[in-house]
Amino acid sequence: MAADTCEVWFYHLERTGLDQALPELLEKTLARGWKALVRTAQPDRIEHLDGWLWSYRDESFLPHAPASEPQAERQPVLLTTEFDNPNAADALFLVDGAEPGELQGFARCVVLFDGGDEGQLAAARGLWSRIKGEGFPVSYWKQQGRGWEKQA
Repeated sequence: MAADTCEVWFYHLERTGLDQALPELLEKTLARGWKALVRTAQPDRIEHLDGWLWSYRDESFLPHAPASEPQAERQPVLLTTEFDNPNAADALFLVDGAEPGELQGFARCVVLFDGGDEGQLAAARGLWSRIKGEGFPVSYWKQQGRGWEKQA
């Protein structure tokens, strides 16, 4: 189960977009034996992410569902715009500028933002300051040629 203090990891996307980075990070989360909640600020993105996670790679299966589906609490990966945690996820993924809401109960919060989008950069900087000010441990990861590297 999740730790008392949620670690917040900021992932600065530079070499790939969200569609390439998110499935890989979700696979790593599930490999840990954790459940994931993917929160977007844009309801129309749920349909896109749902379709993409089924088809992003032929040889892979990433079990997931939108939170509106029956038995959402049983899903290893849940896609939502809401602030609840119906599948008791250990990891919260914030995409498209989604707000974190309450972080208690999560072991990790992963904020993914596009380094080429000034609005997303500014929002991530603001969120970093706010989260750090609230006393949560924060890390900053940047995409490099050989994968993710911790920068701070």
